Amino acid sequence: MLYNYIKITLRTFWKNKLFSGLNVVGLGIGMAAVWLMVLYVADELSFDRFHTKADRIVRVVHYAQWPGGNLKLAPTSAPFGPALKNDYPEVENAVRISMEGGGQMTYNDKKIDVGDIIFTDQSVFEVFTFPFLFGDPASALTKPQSIVLTKTVAENLFGDARKAIGKVVLFSNNFPNTVTGVIDDIPANSHLRFRALRSLPPNYTNGWQAFELYTYLLLTEGSDYKKLEAKMPGFFQKYLKKEMGDLTYRIEFQPLTSIHLHSQLDYEISPNGTARTVSIFSIVAGLILLIACINYVNLYTARALKRTREVGVRKAIGSHRAQLIGQFLAESMLMTFMAGLVSTALVTLALPYFNQLSDKALVIDSLPNTFLIVAALSLVIGALSGLYPALMLSGFRPVAALRGQLGNQAGSIVFKKSLVVFQFVATIALIACSGIVYRQMGFVMHKDLGFNKEQVLTFHISSQETRQRIEALKEALMRNPLIENASAASNPIGNNNIGGNGMFFEQNGVLSASTQMVQKFSVDSDFLKTMEIKLLNGRNFSESFKSDLTGAVLVNETLVKQLGWKNPVGKRLKYYIDNDKNTAEARVVGVVKDFHTYSLQHKIEPLVLQMPAPFEKDNVYVRIQPAKVGEALAYIRSVYQTFDPANTLDFHFLDENFSQQYKAEQKQGEILLTFTILAVIIACLGLFGLTAFAAEQRTKEIGVRKVLGASVASIVALLSKDFLKLVFIAIVIASPIAWYAMTQWLQSFEYKLEPAWWVFALAGLLAIAIAFLTVCFQSVKAALTNPVESLRSE
Repeated sequence: MLYNYIKITLRTFWKNKLFSGLNVVGLGIGMAAVWLMVLYVADELSFDRFHTKADRIVRVVHYAQWPGGNLKLAPTSAPFGPALKNDYPEVENAVRISMEGGGQMTYNDKKIDVGDIIFTDQSVFEVFTFPFLFGDPASALTKPQSIVLTKTVAENLFGDARKAIGKVVLFSNNFPNTVTGVIDDIPANSHLRFRALRSLPPNYTNGWQAFELYTYLLLTEGSDYKKLEAKMPGFFQKYLKKEMGDLTYRIEFQPLTSIHLHSQLDYEISPNGTARTVSIFSIVAGLILLIACINYVNLYTARALKRTREVGVRKAIGSHRAQLIGQFLAESMLMTFMAGLVSTALVTLALPYFNQLSDKALVIDSLPNTFLIVAALSLVIGALSGLYPALMLSGFRPVAALRGQLGNQAGSIVFKKSLVVFQFVATIALIACSGIVYRQMGFVMHKDLGFNKEQVLTFHISSQETRQRIEALKEALMRNPLIENASAASNPIGNNNIGGNGMFFEQNGVLSASTQMVQKFSVDSDFLKTMEIKLLNGRNFSESFKSDLTGAVLVNETLVKQLGWKNPVGKRLKYYIDNDKNTAEARVVGVVKDFHTYSLQHKIEPLVLQMPAPFEKDNVYVRIQPAKVGEALAYIRSVYQTFDPANTLDFHFLDENFSQQYKAEQKQGEILLTFTILAVIIACLGLFGLTAFAAEQRTKEIGVRKVLGASVASIVALLSKDFLKLVFIAIVIASPIAWYAMTQWLQSFEYKLEPAWWVFALAGLLAIAIAFLTVCFQSVKAALTNPVESLRSE
């Protein structure tokens, strides 16, 4: 029986090569899209699950709100971990992570730049699972100046990772570190990424408001992090209230496995994904597969008339309906299996490009597993998409079927039209969403940030000696006319890591009793000129006023507005200068126009600019002439080598810093566009097949019309109007759906463009044009057929 089903199926496929080919290719593309997206989603969901105690690890984060300001921070301060471990029995262990490491690492004459080194406690190996290749995890970071390398770094430095243990490596300041361990490279699906770990100083601590490191807790077996979270108001009262004053404050514990997709706080340890993105991509992949299945149903049922006599004969000679259903389902499953083979080939070819697009390293399973996946997917899709055609075809009455009559098909026609409408609803919505994503990306890439980011580069200075000679370095750079301006600062902006501090501000002539959290950024007197930032009130910093080093600040418009200062120049503020809570006082000497230090996902926060101490002058900003970038970079390198021959420069242009923050959204847009194109292709394949069948069904009608004088244009219009009506209906349905989806997506941006009506209109027109061209191809072919051939009897 099965052999007979397969033989008849193959004959049917061969007889209807066009329709069978369209179905196989359409389904293959749909299955390939789903396959790629399943790989992507599975990778996103797998983050941090390789740790053996992942279900017991939480990260400590906190939120605060006060009149005129708020914070939502991933990092905490140094005392958090030890205090939580000491005060709450539910906390089995705690570990702190500081991302302030990195630099040039030297062993003998071998030098490598390693920018992602973390400082951490010895307990890191008791909380997380980082498999040791060489060394003892129990003692690896117990001593000061110890370092644990990842396998790749150890091999780059020593050739053989086994030779690393006990060796002393030097950083650019000749600070020695002894290699005490080598661990496996960190998996890509980890939110905590590094290439080496250094030991935090013994008993390291800092002020409660110095939010500079990340705190992770390992909870005891059976502990509920939500119940522990409910006890945190007491922790605030005990340790933080006296520091932070009266405000709304909340500590939250984030399960380790939820951080990558569910945490979008300030100063995240690494760029995170979003659950919304995973949901969107899953929905898009499902829609594409559904569109492909709809093509199958439509084309299969459209061919029903050609098989009515076959069904009638089979029933007349004794075939039961169950046997006919089995035959048609076998056809469906065999077709989807062929589509599965097509999808396997497509995924194999497309995966390298998809990895580049999504910035991942996805791989397909082994050949046996791949075959099983294809077979299972074919079975499910074949059964679901083939069930309706099988029930419809097997339900024909024998006498009517032998006469080639379908009976009353009004319900079937409405169903098929509904499926076509659904296809184009999905397609138009995807086109509109892609348009809005790219429009928003264009907006954030070109919006005025309050300074001129073009042709400005930054580079980090590792050498303490060079930081002491920063003025001489700037003077040497400025001797070349290719260098327009140069400045020194504590951070490069655009990387979303400026940092915040609590400060006391003058209100009604007295300093406030509680602090307000602000961004604190150290810049020299040339910063405003280099960045072309406008000074709205007062004066700039001046090297001639020695008191400006600690006693003067510049503030931005946002801070002035939040504090309600009418005359900000001369206002006082106070800030902590050490861990012993000693303070210094400064006065506002000027107000600068608001400018973005962070990407446009973040609103402009209150900002205080101070002059940097020598050790803070570790980032240089240089504005260069646009005409000769290569020459300017070569000159900067040559000058820097005279000041710091031991280190090489790593340039970062400011526009690249900012655009890097939109990398996730740009990838989303590119993937969405790719899948939108796939959806359009699949929808067009289905429409092409339906048009071809409609033209075939109306061959004699077209012949008669041509004999009576009908033009090619009128025949094209005749065949096109029914399909175009369905597209118009789809536009009406798709537009509000796309508008709602994009409104939700845009919520992640503090500065955004509202969805414009013309984007939806353009998506609709594009869909109409695509549908019309697809229909026209077959319509014109039918209209140009010789009427003699059309009217020839069967």
